[in-house]
Parts: sequence; structure tokens; C-alpha cells
Amino acid sequence: MEILSSNCLLIILLCFVAGVIQIDAESRTCTNRNSPCFLKRITCPSECPTSSSTNSKAKVCYINCNSPLCQAECKNHKANCNSPGAVCLDPRFIGGDGIVFYFHGKRNEHFSLISDLNLQINARFIGLRPAGRTRDYTWIQALGILVDSHTFSLEATRAAAWDDEIDHLKFSYDGKELDIPEGHLSAWNSSENDLKVERTSNRNSVVVTLPEIAEILVNVVPISKEDDRIHNYQIPSDDCFAHLEVQFRFFGLSSKVEGVLGRTYQPDFENPVKPGVAMPVVGGEDKYQTTSLLSADCHSCLFSPAGVFDQKDTLIMDYGTLDCTGGATSGMGIVCRK
Repeated sequence: MEILSSNCLLIILLCFVAGVIQIDAESRTCTNRNSPCFLKRITCPSECPTSSSTNSKAKVCYINCNSPLCQAECKNHKANCNSPGAVCLDPRFIGGDGIVFYFHGKRNEHFSLISDLNLQINARFIGLRPAGRTRDYTWIQALGILVDSHTFSLEATRAAAWDDEIDHLKFSYDGKELDIPEGHLSAWNSSENDLKVERTSNRNSVVVTLPEIAEILVNVVPISKEDDRIHNYQIPSDDCFAHLEVQFRFFGLSSKVEGVLGRTYQPDFENPVKPGVAMPVVGGEDKYQTTSLLSADCHSCLFSPAGVFDQKDTLIMDYGTLDCTGGATSGMGIVCRK
């Protein structure tokens, strides 16, 4: 009889604890009419009950209103270079189709990564060309974002030598420099709440959120001596070539989306990458080059400052949330290939 009473008390206690955790967990009702989860309330799991954490290494809750599963997920809040939507290294892209490719561009030039009717994201490439090379080694040093009538830029500042104790990020909004204090979870919101920047570590890591449009996770990193040795970049002693690691997550791109990365989200896109090639390089410099970081004047650019956008022509699937680190079939019926 005593054993039965003890079991009952244990069950009651567990239910109480579960209830407390559920109460403390964040939840959100999906309000986008084009979402498969429209008006459904999604609650964060107990493993990651909140969308932010004082521990920069902890996983946080990500509520994905664009997934047909209508579930919250636990994710690292830093750029994952092995997932669709990632742009890292020199530079190595993983498209919305899960296929890896390289786009070298040109040093000190700008190229459109994403161009849609309501969104333009450009990148500034930095690099060098050692003696005997036929092309530049390049990395992404800055991002420029145009959305509606606003502009935002984020860049890695130049450094002779890398120091983890120094913040290497610089921001501007509508042409004015932003001061976002150092410190994990330090944040800035635009006056219209259409853009938010939040630090995901004390320095050199942020997430940029454009509500209902995109989420951009960014790290600043240098070229390490080991990378320089392996690839023979011949990095000079007075510049560590600080650059960006980026992972994009998109919500409702149109089927006409363009850009070096954007075109891989088109539903009928046929990737020109040849299977089995170790470092498949794709071209398109002539189609995607812009005159500046905040221009939408490339030959294939679609961005309209007026924000003309047909909501019937959107892709609900958020390919950028897929994780290809677990194998060739790591998410939602999409085949991850390298």
C-alpha cells in the first residue's frame, strides 16, 4: 500500500513539473495566412523552452510557421556551415536544393546573393591573387540588405591580427551607423520593427531577423594559419582577412527568386553542378554583379522598392532550416548532396 502511495505521489509530482515547464515554455500563434500552420499555436519543447538563452552555446527554440509539420525545433543560434542556405569559406555555398557549389566572384566587387520582389541581399567580396594564380581567392566581407524602402549593412572590419576579445562587426541602417553594445543577447530594433539585430555571443556573432521574410545568422572569423597553410592562400602578415560565415533561413520566397544563392530556391531550378566534382564552381558574375553593396542593379535583379509582391507566388517550404549534417536525407524529403 505504501509503495502504491509513493508511486502516485511521484506521478503527481512529475505531472506538476511538466506543467510548470509547459507554462514557462514560449509559444506563438502563426498569423501568416500563407503558412500551412495558420492560426495554429506552437509551443517550444522542454529541451529548449525559450527562443534565447543566457548561455551562448545552448540550443534555443525555433518556431517554424512555414514547416508543414507545425512544430518547434531546438537549434544552435549560430551559423551552421553545413546546412542549406549556408555561405562560408572561400566562398562555399549550400543551395536551397542541398547541393554544394563555389562561386568565386571578384575581389572588391559586389554580387547579388538573393534578389526577390521584396528582398535584395548583396555581398561584398574581398580577396587576393598570389603570383602565379589565374583567379582571385575571395571571401564575403559584408552583406547589404534592401527591404521595402530601407537599407541595412553588416560588415567584418579589417584586422591585421585576430583577437577574440575585439568585436569585428560594423552595422548601419538607412545610411546611419548603429551602435549595438557588446554582450550576449544585446539587441537593436528598427523603429518600425521590421528588422532586428541580436548578438548571439558577446562579440562577432549576430542573428538578423526580418519578420516573415528571413533570418540571417552571421559569424565573423579570420583566415587561420592552418587554412592558409593547407590552401596556400599566401595571406599577408598585416591582414587576417576577417570575413563572414552566414546561414540564411527564408520564409516565403517567390518562385522567381534570383541571385547566386536565390536561384537554387526556384522550384524548377536545375543545378549545373556536375556530380562527383570535388569543388564545383559555378559562374554568373555577369548576371549578379551590382555596382555597390546597396544597389539592386544587376542584370538578373528583381527587387522592387515599392514592395510589389504577389503572395500567391511564394514558396512556403523553409529549406534553410534543414540540417545536412546527419546524412544524405536529413530533412523533409529533400536530398542533401555534396
